[in-house]
Amino acid sequence: MPSLLIFLLIGMLAGSEGPGGIHFDNAWVAQFIGVLALTFILFDGGIETNWQSVRTVLPEGIALSTVGVLITALLLGLAATQIIGVSLTEGLLLGAIVSSTDAAAVFSVLRSKRASLRGNLKPLLELESGSNDPMAVFLTIGIIGLLINQTTSGLSLVWMFVLQMTIGAILGFGAGKAMMFTINRLRLEYEGLYPVLTFTLVLIVYGATASVGGNGFLAVYLAGLVLGNGNFIHKQSLIRFHDGLAWLMQITMFLTLGLLVFPSRLVPIIGVGLAISAFLMLVARPISVFVALSLSRLAVRDKAMISWVGLRGAHYPGYFSVTCGNS
Repeated sequence: MPSLLIFLLIGMLAGSEGPGGIHFDNAWVAQFIGVLALTFILFDGGIETNWQSVRTVLPEGIALSTVGVLITALLLGLAATQIIGVSLTEGLLLGAIVSSTDAAAVFSVLRSKRASLRGNLKPLLELESGSNDPMAVFLTIGIIGLLINQTTSGLSLVWMFVLQMTIGAILGFGAGKAMMFTINRLRLEYEGLYPVLTFTLVLIVYGATASVGGNGFLAVYLAGLVLGNGNFIHKQSLIRFHDGLAWLMQITMFLTLGLLVFPSRLVPIIGVGLAISAFLMLVARPISVFVALSLSRLAVRDKAMISWVGLRGAHYPGYFSVTCGNS
């Protein structure tokens, strides 16, 4: 059983309907914790990714994190209109929310000592899980905009996507270089202050990118990728610090999501939920992977493996509960 699932269950047991009796129904707090946790999880994913291994699967990774996410959202959105009976736009919103793999779950599984994948599968899966969140976030926010403002056009969403990704990529790459320069040039008196420095810089990268209209998740992932493949002082100790911090953030996020769950509310919708989950795992995700990788030379069994890796959208309920919780 994945360890993060255990923490999700612990959170449910600690909640208001469990033995713990902790009442937690604050979507804003859950959103804040989810964004904060995902920021450091993606930075750690980037800093531990080897560019030499990722470079060989870059086209496939980009295809999965963009086209794959889009097709998954579309197929699940169409299925939701039939299973739940919602409108197409509402169905697409559901599809967008759960369209990406969960970086925390994928990283924890692939970096386990018991996991050993041959060839380019491991770097490809890590690249996809670390880079597909921006696409899912964009789709979700864009579709919410369509629901709120009926006059919003598809062209405006395309322009918003290009703008967010471009700003996020440019600032992320620049931030990685700036972080490396700062760490090497800023002579701190105590080694223990360097983790504090990088912790602060990660928050600045996300906040600054988001404040100018860029995608902060893409920026922190690229910043970590650039920094991790460069040379800077105390590199190994800083990598170990962010690895431990990422685990702490994963545990905190899943505990929070568990607290946010009210088991009694799951009973009326468990049948519909399982039907949608089955469609996502057995139909939408495999089709999207095989279409996105149609030009790839990967074997069929490799594509099948990619189709079923990752807990689907495990962090998005907390992130988007503010806007979607009452729909």
